[in-house]
Amino acid sequence: MTVIVLTSCPAGLRGDLTRWLLEIAPGVFVGHVSARVRERIWVRVKALAKGGRAIMVYSAANEQHMSFEVHQPDWQPVDCDGLELISRPRGSEDATLIGPPKKGWSKASKYHDARKFCS
Repeated sequence: MTVIVLTSCPAGLRGDLTRWLLEIAPGVFVGHVSARVRERIWVRVKALAKGGRAIMVYSAANEQHMSFEVHQPDWQPVDCDGLELISRPRGSEDATLIGPPKKGWSKASKYHDARKFCS
């Protein structure tokens, strides 16, 4: 199984991918192709994506039973002790939604410690 997700890519690339894969949602393509075809599709996606983002997830014989390729300069695949993860830049837009990290203990932990020392 192969899944390709396109963001901000030219419409011509979407039309080109419909030759091999089924578009189940705007920019999301799914299909079952051989490894050789998958590699050639990915080369074509990287050539035509230009400034857009493309992510391809496919079945693999590893612990996660999947592997992926990323076409965007900011996001990079990282191997963490046999598990593949995506490393996003630290200054991404999601980091601003979370806010700065809080320091100190939670209220529940403080109450638990207080009860432990009072008993």
